[in-house]
This record gives sequence, structure tokens and C-alpha cells, in this order.
Amino acid sequence: MKKLKQRWNITSNWQLILIFIVFAITGSTAAKLAAPITGALGVTKEMGWYIYWPFRIFIIFPVYQVLLVFFGWLFGEFKFFWAFEKKMLKHLKLGFLVKE
Repeated sequence: MKKLKQRWNITSNWQLILIFIVFAITGSTAAKLAAPITGALGVTKEMGWYIYWPFRIFIIFPVYQVLLVFFGWLFGEFKFFWAFEKKMLKHLKLGFLVKE
């Protein structure tokens, strides 16, 4: 935990707990929201796993990014998650989507 706190520049265990909670809630919510979105777009399991699952993952990714910043803000950790989001987008070569 100490290395993680240093890497993320976190000072307290409470802040680390909040960050873990935000990651957990965001992942669960994004996965849950993907089902109705894929259904609304007409993509079903009957189309085959090779279509359904890649499409669902493709849907989850942007939903997760938005929810991560939203839940980070809701839990008072917006600054951490906004920096985390910008770093992630830069690693994915999508840094042009956010301005410094």
C-alpha cells in the first residue's frame, strides 16, 4: 500500500479507500449499463459471442471513462481521477480529447 500511495501521491489511507471504492462502483456500474445500451442498439447474444462481447466491451470503455470522473467527483476525488483519466487517454494515444 505504501508504494501505491507514493505512486499516486496520496497522503492518507482514507483517500486510498475512497479511490478503491470509486474504482469498484465505476466498474460495476459500467458493466451494468452496457447491457441496456447494447440491447437498445440491437446487439444481442444470439448474434454470437464474437460480435456481442467485443461490441459490449467497446460500449463499456467510454461509459467507464465518464463514470470514473463522475464518481470521483461525487466522492470528492475529482482532481485525482481527472489526472488519472488524462494519463490513461494519453497512454491510449487519445490525449487530443483532453486539453491541458
